[in-house]
Amino acid sequence: MRYEGRLYRPPSEADALIVQATIGCSWNHCTYCDMYREKTFRVRDLAETLEDIDRAGASVGDQVEKLFVADGDALVLGLDHWRPILERARAVFPNLRRVSCYAMARNVLAKTDAELRELREAGLSLLYIGPESGDDATLKKIAKGDDAAAHVEAARRAHAARMELSVIALLGIAMERSDEHARATAELVTRMDPEYFSALTVTIVPETPLDKLAKKGRFAVPPVPALLGELRTMVAEARPTNALFRTNHASNYLPLGGRLPRDRDRIVEVIDA
Repeated sequence: MRYEGRLYRPPSEADALIVQATIGCSWNHCTYCDMYREKTFRVRDLAETLEDIDRAGASVGDQVEKLFVADGDALVLGLDHWRPILERARAVFPNLRRVSCYAMARNVLAKTDAELRELREAGLSLLYIGPESGDDATLKKIAKGDDAAAHVEAARRAHAARMELSVIALLGIAMERSDEHARATAELVTRMDPEYFSALTVTIVPETPLDKLAKKGRFAVPPVPALLGELRTMVAEARPTNALFRTNHASNYLPLGGRLPRDRDRIVEVIDA
């Protein structure tokens, strides 16, 4: 495989084949994120992407069960790219059972209902969306680009197309609005009703806008008890129908797992302990 720059994928895609169909992130303004700052966003040449898929098919085709389409928000691709990518993947990976990608709410909302259904029928079944917070004031401060209502509508439309969602929250990002952030995020998770829900912990990465705020004394990562307090609120108050919950990202202080709502009380007890 040919990769340009640093490569990122969700923890649950550790065993997936990764194909870069876009380079960088089409938004790339979030204050805390440095994942794609060294890249200028562009759509990769389709022929190159298909060639990489063909090469993987020739060497490990029968071993590929999961395909993750990178980079930062590959759902931004038009169907003129998605169609051949998904078609070629089905052709060369006979045991393929899941195709996924990162997405922003705006990527979902830019697609018509018919386009989302076509993508799902062609094999794109899971979207990783990181609203980070359900608190609009926090979302604006971190330059997320979409508000809570946009994320709710994006989730509704993705689910209507029978796509699954993995929703990501960010502990510690709100500072003085910590309680509002935690409660609003729990409400957002309830309304988005994802199949998967995970929490990460904010990290101050050098040269990001968040780093510049930290150096001016305008941001600091909260102490661990405060971070766990946010996590407790999110777990205790979120009401998804049936979500697999994880805090297995390397940024977290406490690795947890279970299903919400089934394991809510047990998870809260562990956090309290």
